[in-house]
Amino acid sequence: MKVAIVHDWLTNMGGAEQCVINLHRCFPDAPIYTCFYDPDNMSAEFKEMNIITSSLQKKKGKKYNHKKYLPFMPKAFEEFNLNEYDVVISSSSACAKGIITGPHTLHICYCYTPMRYAWEMRDEYTERNV
Repeated sequence: MKVAIVHDWLTNMGGAEQCVINLHRCFPDAPIYTCFYDPDNMSAEFKEMNIITSSLQKKKGKKYNHKKYLPFMPKAFEEFNLNEYDVVISSSSACAKGIITGPHTLHICYCYTPMRYAWEMRDEYTERNV
């Protein structure tokens, strides 16, 4: 069974990123698809994983403010080709759950608290984190 893990972004460690580590322990051969990855801010365990980043990271390089690119993330996730996987597990509070899978792929979403910053206190959030 071929499994892939998809996560919004891997730019700093938190509870969701610890869940990704645990998912990867269950499926150690699974690659992790994400919009952005900053290995300098992540647990050392991620350095041993096959992490595939989106076209956004490829265009912007290693250093960026990923929050500025939120409007472009849904399209970036749609660009990943996951047709070869039997199971895709998305770990998401934002855009990763919108990943497109093949018609016979089982998509399981571990959905965290929705991204409140998209509709509540958006200006304060983006101002504080830009």
